[in-house]
Amino acid sequence: MKKVILTGDRPTGKLHLGHYIGSLKNRVRLQNTYDQFVMIADVQALTDNAENPEKVRDNILEVAMGYLMAGIDPKKTTIFVQSLVPQIAELTVFFLNLVTVARLQKNPTVKEEMKQKGFKNSVPAGFFMYPVSQAADILSMKADLVPAGADQVPMVEQANEIGQKFNRLYRPTFSKVGTLVGDVPRLPGTDGKNKMSKSLGNCVYLSDSPAEIKKKVMSMYTDPGHVRITDPGKVKGNIVFVYLDAFDPDKREVAKLKNQYQKGGLGDVELKKRLIRVLENLIGPMRKKREALLKDKKSLQKILRAGTEKARARAAETMKEVRKAMKIDYKI
Repeated sequence: MKKVILTGDRPTGKLHLGHYIGSLKNRVRLQNTYDQFVMIADVQALTDNAENPEKVRDNILEVAMGYLMAGIDPKKTTIFVQSLVPQIAELTVFFLNLVTVARLQKNPTVKEEMKQKGFKNSVPAGFFMYPVSQAADILSMKADLVPAGADQVPMVEQANEIGQKFNRLYRPTFSKVGTLVGDVPRLPGTDGKNKMSKSLGNCVYLSDSPAEIKKKVMSMYTDPGHVRITDPGKVKGNIVFVYLDAFDPDKREVAKLKNQYQKGGLGDVELKKRLIRVLENLIGPMRKKREALLKDKKSLQKILRAGTEKARARAAETMKEVRKAMKIDYKI
């Protein structure tokens, strides 16, 4: 039997280059050799969007389109909606008894996102318990591997802690889950200061127009000391080179450009023009796919319906094992 992958994204907006390089690229590659489940995590999106459910609802199909645009094949990958698999919520409740508040407070991903969102002491309980919900996502599908960005590694680690504790308390049920981080563990945003994030407004989206790509690239931070073309420039921390390293397929040419930039004689505008071409070559075909998908939303809904039915059946089998292990498989 093929090993299983579980991964996913919150439907809070369009998918961007950070998603692509951090996880989507690996998902496309791995769908040929794994039984892959990709989840649209609407329940988790509601943990900090409870007062704006329309935002989550409106982005379900947007995220599904992003998957197909990036090359995920619904004939090879199961795409499903989290809230339509109630067994995940059931498993979350059981898992809540296996983790302490103190442990959740130490989760670096939760701490960082709480800081970004300015929650402090007003953090919603659902958001605080996010790692437990994510453990239920992963383990309900009996996943062996999670392709994810570097910021999600602590979440998978906590899922393993919960799964192993369940095994000790009840009976061996869950295997240890591995994490596969993308080629670029954390892609910075166009501002060069933070990771690419919808909430920070520093994203290049997989659906951006040529004009939008150009505007965003031309505004990128380079080296403030590189005033004239003849001036030697710094490569380290130069966001344009970070993106060229991530997305330019001609690595030898990028190495030559770095050498020339450091010596002097290469302008920032020339570098940015190259990056614009590179990104347009990547995003252009995705944009065309999106235009076609927008004309056939019924097919998207059919894909989600079929995928959700398959995910629900798999989760139901897991819950039979869980209830039997916990001795709550009552025959009443």
